[in-house]
Amino acid sequence: MSEPAIVILVIEDEAQMRRFLRASLTHGGYQLIEAETAEQGLVQAAARNPDLVLLDLGLPDQDGLVVTERLRQWAKMPIIVISARGQEQDKIQALDAGADDYLTKPFGVGELLARIRVALRHAAKTSEGDSQFSLGELRVDLGRRQVRLADQEVHLTPIEYRLLTTLIKHAGRVLTHRQLLREVWGPNAGDQTQYLRVYMGQLRHKLEQDPSRPRYLMTEPGVGYRLRTEE
Repeated sequence: MSEPAIVILVIEDEAQMRRFLRASLTHGGYQLIEAETAEQGLVQAAARNPDLVLLDLGLPDQDGLVVTERLRQWAKMPIIVISARGQEQDKIQALDAGADDYLTKPFGVGELLARIRVALRHAAKTSEGDSQFSLGELRVDLGRRQVRLADQEVHLTPIEYRLLTTLIKHAGRVLTHRQLLREVWGPNAGDQTQYLRVYMGQLRHKLEQDPSRPRYLMTEPGVGYRLRTEE
C-alpha cells in the first residue's frame, strides 16, 4: 500500500502563480489545497491540517504576516512565505512572525522543491526528537551534550553550545538575530546583536575549517544565520 501524498496548502490570490504552483507541485507528487484569501486559507488550514503551507504576503483581505501569526497560535506545520516583497525587513518580519522560510518571487521550481524538502525534513526530525545530529564531519550527540569534528571532541562554552543546538533544532531554516538572541540569551536580550556576532565568530573558529568561508554556519546578510543541511 502506497504512502498518502503530502498535502500542501497554497494561500495565494494570483491565479497565474497558483497555476504555476499547481503544475510544479502535483508533478512533484504533492497534493494541493488552494485558497485565494487569508480567511479561506485559515479555514482550510484548520479543516485539513496540511503538512506544509505556502503563503503569499500580499493577500486581498489580510496581510500574510497576520495569517502567519494566527497559524502559529495553534499550528506546527512548516510555513514558507512566497512573496514579491524582497527587502531584508520583510524577510525578518515574516521569520519573526513564525515563518520557517522565505522565497522571493520569481523563483524556480528546483529551488521551491528543495526548500519544501528541507522544511518537511526538519518538521519530521523535530517530531521524532532525534538526539543525534550529523553534517559532514560534524557530529553532535544532544543527549550527551558532546560535539565532535572529524572524530575529535570539540569543547564549547555553555553559550556556544546553546547557540549551536538552537541552530540544530532549526537546521536549514533562517533564524533572525532577534530569534537567536531570545532563544540563547533569553527574552531580555533585546537587540544586542554584537553578542551574537562574537559568539558566532568563536563557534566558527572551533567548527569551521576556514571561518571566513563557512561550510556549516551560514550568514544570511542583514537577517540572521542558518545551519546548512545536506540539501
